[in-house]
Amino acid sequence: MQQPKRRKYRKDFRGKRRGLSQRGSDLNFGEYGLKCLGRGWLSAAQIEAGRRAITNGLKRKGRVWIRAFPDKPVTSRVAGQRMGQGKGDIDRYVAVVKPGKIIYEVVGPSEEVVRDALKKAADKMPYKTKIVKRD
Repeated sequence: MQQPKRRKYRKDFRGKRRGLSQRGSDLNFGEYGLKCLGRGWLSAAQIEAGRRAITNGLKRKGRVWIRAFPDKPVTSRVAGQRMGQGKGDIDRYVAVVKPGKIIYEVVGPSEEVVRDALKKAADKMPYKTKIVKRD
């Protein structure tokens, strides 16, 4: 799974998730893309599950670009721990996605194969998505 090699600060605030995706909302590499319509956090495990679904659907023919990188650390506390004693340890890394963000870009052998592969990846995502095509 993806995570940053190093960070300036170990822990982040939770942050706001309002607004639309300004950067990363257009296709830059592939012919087809999976665009997120919801907002929230996409975990590294969910991104990896979608990538595996796409590569399996393409039968190793074609190319996949992952446009969402999980660079935000999420902390969690041990169950049953009392209040206080500071912030918890880093549990996982997530990518913040807003409506309009392209998560994956794909170029493949044919349109129906690519659409089928992106549909499999969309089933793994926790938000509504749509398949977009380069004009």
